[in-house]
Amino acid sequence: MLAFSPYISSFIDQIIVSIPYFKPELTLIITFIGTIIASLFVDKYWDKASFTITIAGLLLSGCYLFGQGLSHVDMVGFFDMIHIDTFATSARMIILLSTLLIAIFIQQRHQHDRPLGDLYAVLLTATLGLNLLTMSSNWLMIFIAVETVSISSYIMVGYFSSNKAQSEAAMKYVLFGSTCAAVMLYGVSLLYGFTGNLNFDAPSHIAGLVEAPKLMISIALLFLLTGIGFKLSFFPFHVWSPDVYQGAPTVITTYLATVPKIAVVVLLSKLLAAWLAVSFYFSDFLAYAIIIIAIATMLIGNLAALRQQDAKRMMAYSAIGHTGILLMAVLVYQNNESNILLFYLSIYTLMNIAVFIFIDSLEVSLGNTSIDSYKGLGKQSPVLFTAFSLVLIALIGLPPTAGFVGKLLIFSKVFEQYQNFQSFGLLALLIVGALTSVISLFYYFKIPLNAFLKDGLDQYVHKSNPLLLGIGLLCTLLVILLGLFPDVLLSIF
Repeated sequence: MLAFSPYISSFIDQIIVSIPYFKPELTLIITFIGTIIASLFVDKYWDKASFTITIAGLLLSGCYLFGQGLSHVDMVGFFDMIHIDTFATSARMIILLSTLLIAIFIQQRHQHDRPLGDLYAVLLTATLGLNLLTMSSNWLMIFIAVETVSISSYIMVGYFSSNKAQSEAAMKYVLFGSTCAAVMLYGVSLLYGFTGNLNFDAPSHIAGLVEAPKLMISIALLFLLTGIGFKLSFFPFHVWSPDVYQGAPTVITTYLATVPKIAVVVLLSKLLAAWLAVSFYFSDFLAYAIIIIAIATMLIGNLAALRQQDAKRMMAYSAIGHTGILLMAVLVYQNNESNILLFYLSIYTLMNIAVFIFIDSLEVSLGNTSIDSYKGLGKQSPVLFTAFSLVLIALIGLPPTAGFVGKLLIFSKVFEQYQNFQSFGLLALLIVGALTSVISLFYYFKIPLNAFLKDGLDQYVHKSNPLLLGIGLLCTLLVILLGLFPDVLLSIF
């Protein structure tokens, strides 16, 4: 204690200096406490108290983020454990806006006896963890953030469990996630043993990786990718997602398919930007590992989706396939061209939120998410299924949607990199990406095919929620407009 005491004042000074950089996250922490208090004492008198506090907290956090974005100043705080730049600020803004839509989705779809205040608190905790992921360059902070998000996700998946399938999905998620976390932590410990430093962008950390034994560094990197792979659900850590997506409430599935991926993709982008800048064994190994994983992920996700007859399960495999596209983007777009990556993450989130809102709307009316149950419904709900079809077209990557622009930018950059380096891996990545985009057409078009070209129910009552349907239609409109005018969003980032 005596040896530590001379450093206490400097530690306190460092924390005090860092707090202004942490205002958006402090706002989330205070909102979390307020939501719990409202859930315990106020919701019984006014059932929207915790929801109102959650929305207000997210908006206030967004205001602080907007101020950070306007400053255009890189900030380092908390003993170099967080690094706030424009990339991290923009990513956190996307996360906050997506979480805001998810919170509204939860409030509008509350059909259970359990109070929503606790779920809002868990959602805020997950948002805090995701924000930390986008800012962190320290492995200890990254692991804590990953576990914060993971535990929050486990709770959300199991919170509304009312049957065996939902409970089984939650249990699979917890067991698989816990195993991946343990493996990732072992990988982090190996990296610390090799380097003596936990900041992945520190020169001493990279120097330690260069000098480490090739076999051991390969094992450490593979263990590290286990934790990242679980959150992104890329091959071979994707096996949990179809069961969890199908078993969880649709609003929770929407969250899992979109928001966590934003933060993890940003983290992976920063990691690759730091490590691939050094031409040595570990950087080459990591690059080829990402290429192999991306190819396998795109093939497995899209081929498995062809056989699915449940819309949510199909979208789970679709999300796996799109993770391969995200890995392509991360590999070729890093910090210096982050606007393209942020553009694709934004439209990916918009497309998936719209799809799951439409699936949820139909699930409430039909009582299931089977694609066969959509037969003939296009004539009875033309607006919904027209918008649904447009978003599916965007997911395929066809013009004039933003999905087409996003894939065009990514594929063009991969081809440019191939021309520069003549890497067979990049060529294979490009071919498989184009091939799987064609394959996706066959399973996405099953929905409009059943809705518009097949006969089905004569008596069908569509129980639409006007607010949710409006959000879905707005997301669809944005996907079309950003396909026609992509520079609007690209210039913002």
